[in-house]
Amino acid sequence: MKKLKVSLLTKVVIAIAAGVLFGQFLPNGIARIFVTFNSLFGNFLSFSIPLIILGLVTPAIGDLGKGAGKLLAITALIAYGSTIFSGFFTFFSSSAIFPHILPANAELTAMDNPEDFMLTPYFTVAMPPLMDVMTALLLSFTIGLGLSYISGNTLREAFNDFQKIITILIEAVIIPLLPLHIFGIFLNMTVSGQVMSIITMFLKVIIVIFVLHVLLLLIQFTVAGSISGRNPFRLLKNMLPAYATALGTQSSAATIPVTLAQTVKNGVRETIAIFVVPLCATIHLSGSTMKITACAMAIMYMAGEPVTLAGMAGFIMMLGITMVAAPGVPGGAIMAALGLLQSMLGFNETLQALMIALYIAMDSFGTACNVTGDGAIAIVVDKIAGKQQTSPNITE
Repeated sequence: MKKLKVSLLTKVVIAIAAGVLFGQFLPNGIARIFVTFNSLFGNFLSFSIPLIILGLVTPAIGDLGKGAGKLLAITALIAYGSTIFSGFFTFFSSSAIFPHILPANAELTAMDNPEDFMLTPYFTVAMPPLMDVMTALLLSFTIGLGLSYISGNTLREAFNDFQKIITILIEAVIIPLLPLHIFGIFLNMTVSGQVMSIITMFLKVIIVIFVLHVLLLLIQFTVAGSISGRNPFRLLKNMLPAYATALGTQSSAATIPVTLAQTVKNGVRETIAIFVVPLCATIHLSGSTMKITACAMAIMYMAGEPVTLAGMAGFIMMLGITMVAAPGVPGGAIMAALGLLQSMLGFNETLQALMIALYIAMDSFGTACNVTGDGAIAIVVDKIAGKQQTSPNITE
């Protein structure tokens, strides 16, 4: 009998739907079993992510040769440009829409963080990573750039073997367990109840942000398609598994294996994809920038605060830089942005708490936009680096 093959996208969609459905009636005692698995798997992911970056990025940069440093600068510049464009695109769109749909001078009170209402695991096992994500990236760049300039092969072969180990880890452990992890996340979010109350209050804002992030992806892939001479809609369609996975994991870093596979499927050379995707998972947060900008503007309009281009321009420019330091984990971007919200926009503790609650309630969409956009940047960088050639997929 022929074995039925289910795509990762289908598995993720089923996991999300099942999590929301079972969260309506599943007893807390049983739900906490899945929460415990999530805790263990989430900790393992956090442990694995620096190793994935080190194991994939280092040999990829080494294989790029002496042009690796230039390519790194080009990728960082494109990522920053995309993030800044997202911020100003959101500003002008929100300025045209929010004054007509949001109540002015509304009484805003702090809402509880949805994470405070989620179920806790039966037990936890600490799995501290050997290094944080930024350290892993910097170490990968340092060693990789060094490998691209030296003639010796000993260290290069060692990292090539390490790359094979990481690939097996991704294919045999992380990818198969991701749907179950996503199921547990949505199950717990549904049980908490706070997410729905926040979504109801800011439904108009959420709808606007969702439409804007779809438009942003269309713009990004139209540009990528024009530069590469390929159908932008086909390119975007190929990235849907990464989009759906990010909806569930709410983490750019945790979605790297899927983003990488789909980017290669779009015809990007594997060496370029392995170089660009982990880097952009850390420095390219166009979706998060869009969401933070739109949420901040919505809260300012509702609080009766003035929203001007002069005031927001500096905030958006600094936000693009701050996002580089944001960890690629759920809620990482808003935590990194709190200082800017306070110092540049004058957000007090109540408004900051409201931002955190609103951001976390819809964290999935910003992350999904981030990682999907990474695929567009990889296409552009691959075209700049040289003629495209099809490479075999790392995973389906």
